[in-house]
Amino acid sequence: YREPGILSGYRPPRSSACECLLSLFGMNNETLNIWTHLVPAGNLGGVRRSWDRPHLRDFGNLAWIYGMPHPEGRFGGNSCSSFSSSLHSGAREWPGAAPATNNLGQTWLGSALAYSAYVFPLEWVGSTFHDFYVPVAVLNSVLSTGLSCYSRFLEAERPCLSKAFRTLAFVYPYIFDSIPVFYRLSRSAAGSCSEGSLPLHSRHSLCALLTFLSFTSRLPERLAPGSFDFIGHSHQVFHVCGILGTLFQLEAISMDMAERRGRLPLPSSLETFGSLGMGAAASLAILGICFRSLRPEPPSR
Repeated sequence: YREPGILSGYRPPRSSACECLLSLFGMNNETLNIWTHLVPAGNLGGVRRSWDRPHLRDFGNLAWIYGMPHPEGRFGGNSCSSFSSSLHSGAREWPGAAPATNNLGQTWLGSALAYSAYVFPLEWVGSTFHDFYVPVAVLNSVLSTGLSCYSRFLEAERPCLSKAFRTLAFVYPYIFDSIPVFYRLSRSAAGSCSEGSLPLHSRHSLCALLTFLSFTSRLPERLAPGSFDFIGHSHQVFHVCGILGTLFQLEAISMDMAERRGRLPLPSSLETFGSLGMGAAASLAILGICFRSLRPEPPSR
């Protein structure tokens, strides 16, 4: 597999897990992608410690639980994303492997759980939309995993449709999750409200937009093939914008927790772990079907 515009720097096909991990310390076109997740991990720990203040402890502990499914760095999931990046070349060799290490569905479900508890507009709390927000997010997580898996079946014969499905797998759940944020931002733009967390939410949304553009445009390497093989290609921009957006998201949720303490009802542990469990079980079932349908081709002799 070769990315458009990236001519060199690929690791050998069918690298072992050990070889992939050792590639952390050698220069290839995935090295900086991995370190963009390892380096910010310390910052996430600092955000977590800020939630240990007495007036935020209950909210912070619950937020930490909500963030655990995020593989793209949210609330301490950087190690998962780093492992995902380190195995990226192997995933390209077997279409069913990438969804297992890039579980997009759980990412968006984690966001929905945090937003439902801390970010929802106060006038929407207890509404029909609020009641169905997390259940729909569970369904979206399953849909996201399914689209991500199915896109790998199409990659060789219908690459454009494959990319469209893979893009939809993270764009649609993000838009749904962000409806409460977009509503609050629109009210702020109209001058009807002003909250301290809104600038952070807007920066997170901007980073999400840049992430989408870098993923779909394949710039700048398409303009100068071979010039950005190791540094500056679109996949690195994708990772950097994703991590920056994650940090802004964390800070925004932390500020919302502080400002709204006592005004938002906390969900029960059953609701939290039940939603996570259903989403994870359904995603694993889809991955199991994918793995049974695909087998890695035997190495050529």
